[in-house]
Formats: sequence, C-alpha cells, structure tokens
Amino acid sequence: MTSATRPRAVDYSQRPMLVFWEVTRACQLACQHCRASATATALPGELTHEEGRDLIDQVAGFGRPYPILILTGGDCLLRPDVFQLVDYAAELGIPVAMSPSVTPMLTPQAIGQMVERGVKAVSLSLDGATAPTHDGIRGIPGHFEATIPAIRALVDAGLTVQVNTTVMRANVEELAAVAQIVSQTGAHIWEVFFLVHVGRGEATGAVSPAEHEQVCHLLFDASHYGFIVRTVEAPFFRRVVAQRRAGEPPAPGPLYERLHDELVRRLGQPGERSSAHTAATRDGKGIVFVAHDGQVYPAGFLPLELGSVRDTPLAQIYRDSPVLRQIRSMSFGGRCGRCEYADLCGGSRARAYATTGDPLAEDSACVYEPRLQAPPADMGATDTAPAHIGAADTGAAGQVRPVTHHHGMASSAT
Repeated sequence: MTSATRPRAVDYSQRPMLVFWEVTRACQLACQHCRASATATALPGELTHEEGRDLIDQVAGFGRPYPILILTGGDCLLRPDVFQLVDYAAELGIPVAMSPSVTPMLTPQAIGQMVERGVKAVSLSLDGATAPTHDGIRGIPGHFEATIPAIRALVDAGLTVQVNTTVMRANVEELAAVAQIVSQTGAHIWEVFFLVHVGRGEATGAVSPAEHEQVCHLLFDASHYGFIVRTVEAPFFRRVVAQRRAGEPPAPGPLYERLHDELVRRLGQPGERSSAHTAATRDGKGIVFVAHDGQVYPAGFLPLELGSVRDTPLAQIYRDSPVLRQIRSMSFGGRCGRCEYADLCGGSRARAYATTGDPLAEDSACVYEPRLQAPPADMGATDTAPAHIGAADTGAAGQVRPVTHHHGMASSAT
C-alpha cells in the first residue's frame, strides 16, 4: 500500500471518528430494549434548525479528516428538516449516515432523498429472525414483514446498509438465522449491540458473561461470509478476533456449538477471509454523542453529561473533558486496568458505569483474565480509521440522566 492509498491515521485525542446526533427523540415504535424511552412526539428543548446548523459547523470545527455525522433518534425521519441538515453537512464536506426506523416514514421517496443527497450509509434494526421474536421486541405487529423489504430496498438503491441486532435472552438462539438474513438481503454490515441496562433496556434480559464470549466467537465465524461484523458495547469482541486470528480455538460452550453448527448449516462452510472490524474506539475515544437537547455524552449508552453544544464548542468538550481524557489514557480499574488488550478493547465504559457508577471500572460482561500483573503502558490514542461508514467539563459534568440512542451507525464502536 502506498502513502497515497494508505488510510489516514486518526488521533482520537483530537477528533472522534463518529459523532452521533440524536436529531429527535420522537419515534413511532416502542422497543423493549430502547434506552431512549422514545416518545411519539418531539420533546421540548430539541435543537432548532439554526442550532442544528451550528452543531454541524462544530463538527466541521474538528478539522479534517471530518468525523462521520450519524443522524439518529428516535426516528430521524420524524424531524421535518432532516434532509436540509443533510444538505448543509454535505456542503461542508462532512460525511453523513442515517439511522431511521422502519415505519411508514421510510418511503421510496425518503430512500430516494438519501441517495440524491449523498448519504453514505443507512442502518436498520433487525432483532430476530422470525416475526414473533422481532415484533415482540419492537412492539409493533407486522414490523418484521416490513423490515426485510426495507433492507432490500435500501440495498437496491445502492446505499451501504447496516443491520443492527441487539443480543438478549429473547433472540440469542436466532443469531445464526439473523446472519443468514443479513447475507441473503445483501446488507453490507452486521452490527451487534450487547445490552447495557439503561432506559427500557433495564427490563430486558441480558445473556451471561460466558454467553457473551460464546456469541463473540460466533460473530467472528459470521464475519467469514462476505459482510462486515462489528459490535457495540462489546469491545472484547476485538480481543476475541485477535485471539482467533492468532490461531486460538473458539470458546467452548453449548451456545456457541449450537449457533456455529446452525450458521454452517444455513450458509455453508465459511470463507478464508474475516471481515471483523477491530478499530480501537470506545465510549469517549473516537465516539461522542449529542442528545436532542444539545447535551454531550461519551456515547449513547453512557449517561454522563459533559456539557452542552449550546454553551461550549463540541471539539472543546471532546478534547478537554477530564473523564474522556481518562478513558482515552486507559486509566481503568479492575481487570481492564491490567489487561494486555486495554488499548484494543478497553471494556464497555457504559456497562462499567451502569454496574458500578464508575465509568473507569472493569467491564462485568467480559470473562477474560488478564495475563498482566500491572497496568499496561499507554499505547496512545491513534488508530487507523476504517474506510467505511461506518471539553472542559461544564457545571453539568457528572450529572446523570437518561440518554436516548436509537441503533445508529458505528464502527467497532464500543
């Protein structure tokens, strides 16, 4: 690879790879695991059109290479000016991805608008391989039967399509079948979310740490079938990928064995090449989230207020926040603090916070016992950004409140 074609290194201490903007909290669905606790209509305090343009200017303020701006919700299509905002970002050269809900708002005309305005990627959620499972989780009868054609329509329109799936007790046995749907619909990316108990997700059954590990090994297997696989709030997937690529065997366990056998039965023998993504980003390192009202958080699942874009430039919040500096410097406690994979993985900061109240604590969903006896040396905050689409703390710092986050585009995010 020549210097002209080599991807540019991104210094995550200076700019994120992804900026998630929850353009509205309004959504017509009522998903069991929604940490947004989304509402039927927009909430008071939503950024105005002019404030939205100012936020886009702030994203440009990070400098080149610009972060990818992901418009999420709620349902981003319920914001009336969403395509005007897409146009403005495009004028500035900021790449945009969208994360709509599958509702009557996702029309052929809306898909055409995405294509015409140069949207780089679109993500849709699929939380089961059958109608009873998916519809039960999404809270809308008939939603599964609408989702599969919607995925195909986006693919047929030439958009990069990401399918989002949240792993939980209700659907874990269907993951191999979901992988088959991802393959058969022609979707390009399968992003698998691992539950963090916030919002409506508090009432949803997470799988055990041992099952998390087995699912990660299944996802590595699935990455050999022609689509990209990555995770959210399961950065230990990157450790699993590194171990498997080094020749280590998959984690033993009945769940993995069942899912692996079913994956091979449905899709045949895997190819030699793995498309598992392992960019070393995590909550607050390469990722930042702006809520509907302008409040900034390390990520959509980590409800620690860092400041507001109404008061402080987003770049200043991201670069100068003490908690984000600690996250990026790997100042972790417990096993995460002495793990040889601390830079590649770093644990889910959101899960650490949800479990202990400390965003720097160890990730309770990870089963790995580190080999190191002392904290690893700081390996730096620079990594190579994948070629796909995929602050000084203010007085509000440390305050806790629900953060909304519809399944959005991410990049081996957390």
